[in-house]
Amino acid sequence: MRQAGRDGLSLALIDARNHTLRLLAAHEATVTQAPPAPAATGHAPAVWLAGHAGWFAEYWIARNTLRAQGSACPHQPPRLASIEPHADIWWAQHEPSQVPGPVGLPGFAATRAWLLETLETTLELLEKTPDNDDALYFYRLALFHEDQLGERLVTLAQTLGVPLGLPETQTAAARDPLVVPAARWSLGSAPGGFVFDNEKWAHAVAVPEFEIDAQPVSWSQYIEFVDDGGYDRPELWHADGWAWLQAQDATGGRRGPRHVDQIGVARFGGAGAVLQMRFGQPVRVAGHHLVTHCSWWEADAWCRWAGRRLPDEAEWELAAHVAVRRGFRWGEVHEWTASRLQPYPGFSPNPWADYSMPHFGRARVQRGASWATRSRMKHPKFRGFSLAGDDEGFYGFRSCAI
Repeated sequence: MRQAGRDGLSLALIDARNHTLRLLAAHEATVTQAPPAPAATGHAPAVWLAGHAGWFAEYWIARNTLRAQGSACPHQPPRLASIEPHADIWWAQHEPSQVPGPVGLPGFAATRAWLLETLETTLELLEKTPDNDDALYFYRLALFHEDQLGERLVTLAQTLGVPLGLPETQTAAARDPLVVPAARWSLGSAPGGFVFDNEKWAHAVAVPEFEIDAQPVSWSQYIEFVDDGGYDRPELWHADGWAWLQAQDATGGRRGPRHVDQIGVARFGGAGAVLQMRFGQPVRVAGHHLVTHCSWWEADAWCRWAGRRLPDEAEWELAAHVAVRRGFRWGEVHEWTASRLQPYPGFSPNPWADYSMPHFGRARVQRGASWATRSRMKHPKFRGFSLAGDDEGFYGFRSCAI
């Protein structure tokens, strides 16, 4: 989809909006039955996340008088007024995460009407748009941004216990670690098609030979860390990670990744398993399934305990390109890497300047995708990122030999 033309984009934009509407309906059904009090989670409500998808498309396409310039468009181009007078108050880019529920926001019915109306406008403009990278840039951006918001709606449903009925990926049998030969690798993306700004630009890096797990760490591997006192041994944790863990303990204790109620061999009669909440229901997770809702601090501590390390992003990207036929598997969980998010040589922000720049030097790079990521978003060059203590997304990790 990074190279998608006008026709492909039209179908994809319709699909993305339908997905947003389905997720919004699932949240609405739960709110009708039992209001979930979003304020307690510190998250933007579902109506904001969904409505923001329509606002973002209108803001950068219908209202943007310089959209034809593509990625060369200035950060603040002259803009037309919105079709909704309150749009910038309701759905501007600063999330209302601290408000007690959707205060000041429209309801579900008004949000649905907004989403349908803005989609119609986007598609009408797309029909008249030239079929080239510059002209289509903001349509591709709006599509991928809506796909990211869609995954956030899934994550919010998991946090609030909203049932969605979405199928999760079934994990295949584990394979032995892979040795990837030393290589001169082109890290990042080259010009052409759509490129997220933190992937700019491709540059050569030397990657020494390394051994990397063929798949992310499983629950059975993680249980051993828990049973060996991993959450009680400060020597296994980065100092900041240990402080994060103690803060978690102060709010009720932490002996496993988020949403885990029970974990360990002793708790399951010697069998070793995990009881985790999945969209409001307790589920006993098989040991061969992948660890999820794991923070960077926990991933790093597990690696220290195992005598291994997290891969850096160049190693991950190289393996995802050259070792797939040998069993390198990705796409079920977003994977933490050892790399801190920094600009690549030659970086310049895209028109949506707040996408990456505010997070440089603070966030950790994630690679891959999760089962909740739309397939068109899955790309081995994509650089996700999150703060080290974040654990609400579908986050896991794999390890490398030291």
